[in-house]
Amino acid sequence: MSYTLHLSKDRKLSRLIAQQESFTLKSHKNICLRLCASIMSQQLSTKVAKVIYHRFLELYGGNEPTPQQIVITPLETLRGIGLSNAKAQYVLNVAQFAIDHNLDDKRLKKMSNEDIIELLTQIKGVGRWTVEMLLMFTLGREDVFAVDDYGIQVAMKKIYKLDDSNKKEMREKMLKLSAKWSPYRTYACLHLWHYKDNVPAT
Repeated sequence: MSYTLHLSKDRKLSRLIAQQESFTLKSHKNICLRLCASIMSQQLSTKVAKVIYHRFLELYGGNEPTPQQIVITPLETLRGIGLSNAKAQYVLNVAQFAIDHNLDDKRLKKMSNEDIIELLTQIKGVGRWTVEMLLMFTLGREDVFAVDDYGIQVAMKKIYKLDDSNKKEMREKMLKLSAKWSPYRTYACLHLWHYKDNVPAT
């Protein structure tokens, strides 16, 4: 795979890649729904997030709802599947924004990463990290670096011996290191997450 050659120029990242399987990215349809799912999963374990998402789909007979179907869902119904008041409102915000801005898959797929981030972070409840996850896992974009992701920070701190006493300086060092990984920064993130989830605690 072409990304492995490029990322292996970084000696420390090269060691991770040699120990792990290579990754592939896929793009998925119904971007509005995936954004709602991303909001639902924030600060939850993968297992709990899956349960809540399954309950959400059950509200619509097990089918993927349209923004029009989501927006007429009562807030209390969304609360009833285990969403906090804030998350339930954010899901409704996404659906309303999708309707108001004619947010379809075709339009988003033509836009650049930064343009998508700028557009979607206008929605209350949607931050840059949420859109970065959407770019990676729904749109299958290869060159996204989630500098504010906790897992990425933990992995890079350990691998590159970064000092986290000054968060701003650490962030700048992370961005500098990641610049060399472009145009395959998403794959680097996947390897870093895999390392973080599998490295023994010290």
